[in-house]
Amino acid sequence: MALPITAFLFISLLISATHAFESCKTSELSSDDLELSVLHMYGKCSPFSPPKHETWLDTVLNMAEKDPNRVNYLLTQKTVTAAPIASGQVLNIGNYIVRAKLGTPGQLMYMVMDTSNDAVWVPCSGCTGCSSTVFNPSLSTSYGSMDCKMAQCTQVRGLSCPNAEASPCQFNQTYGGVDSSFSATLSQDSFTFGGGVVPNLAFGCINSVSGRAVPPQGLLGLGRGSMSLVSQSQSLYSGVFSYCLPSFKSYYFSGSLKLGPSGQPKNIKTTPLLRNPRRPSLYYVNLTGITVGKVLVPVAPGLLDFDTNTGAGTIIDSGTVITRFKAPLYTALRDEFRKQVGKEVSSLGAFDTCFMATNEDQFPAVTLHFTGMDLKLPTENTLIHSSSGSLACLAMAAASGNAYSVLNVIANLQQQNFRILFDLSNSRLGISREICN
Repeated sequence: MALPITAFLFISLLISATHAFESCKTSELSSDDLELSVLHMYGKCSPFSPPKHETWLDTVLNMAEKDPNRVNYLLTQKTVTAAPIASGQVLNIGNYIVRAKLGTPGQLMYMVMDTSNDAVWVPCSGCTGCSSTVFNPSLSTSYGSMDCKMAQCTQVRGLSCPNAEASPCQFNQTYGGVDSSFSATLSQDSFTFGGGVVPNLAFGCINSVSGRAVPPQGLLGLGRGSMSLVSQSQSLYSGVFSYCLPSFKSYYFSGSLKLGPSGQPKNIKTTPLLRNPRRPSLYYVNLTGITVGKVLVPVAPGLLDFDTNTGAGTIIDSGTVITRFKAPLYTALRDEFRKQVGKEVSSLGAFDTCFMATNEDQFPAVTLHFTGMDLKLPTENTLIHSSSGSLACLAMAAASGNAYSVLNVIANLQQQNFRILFDLSNSRLGISREICN
């Protein structure tokens, strides 16, 4: 029996952007470490307001409903060098944003963090259809547009360049659907976070947006492509970064994104990072099995295989909300979880395993086994609860039934309150428990 969403009463996470900023001034960028504040898009310290008349669970469910589209996007990534401007890659799924400064002097920006994207862009002043938080190039002494003949410009799809070599690199693209598009100018400027500066960072300066699919906040792509922030800052930070994502239910969002080897966890369990030429921007790991309680879930051959021909495997992604497994794998996990819980189940939105729960109930732990590392998920990373705790849902789901759905995606809800370390120089991914609320 499906229960109405109105049965859930979640606390409002944002009173108003104005009051939020007043109480968040203490979290301005530090000058002592290479660290960016990470906020949930609808957190108290974020300038973006959640949809009106929604409970918090409504918001999470609505975000999770977009996961299949995001997974489909991940599946379409091919062996093509990513352009410095998103070409329909970014979907309107702004789960976490980072605070950073762009230009000289630095202008504070709020950008969506995405580990599966190689683009960096921000809305610029005068932009039609953009948010109120924009970058003003005329106020920056280090800003410059990029020439049509530059190598970065030649990678942009939807290019509109005249023959004149001195012409700015301008382009138009449809985005996330035929009814959404944007226009932009390829630009460069200083990118500042704490005590670190990336000079001449190439990014898209968005001039206009139409339709609803284009995220208006800006994008900080942390993928493996040549034009992501990670790649553009390789000489400074050696291809090393980590983040800690606060809980969705956290009132003040205080997670962080750290670049460079300095300040990273020393004692951390790691697993090899794999590179799949079929989708070279994504962060693959080798998932070898899943345990529910003390039972190793039976896995049919091929469901966990890493395949460079098809792009199959398991990835870590910051932009997907709830972890998605190939349907047969999820069904096996779900059935074992239901068996051990032993309660009548209902469904709600993307969640098909919901049940009545009390504070005294004990739930089986879900452990993800990777090569060289096990990740035992706390209850908060396994279940999503009502505010009263009377109803709980397994916060995982099956991937799309599409025949080409070959990815297992470890999503951000399962990563919350962990430090996730990406070390591209040593081809490893590390995970350690860290309370970042």
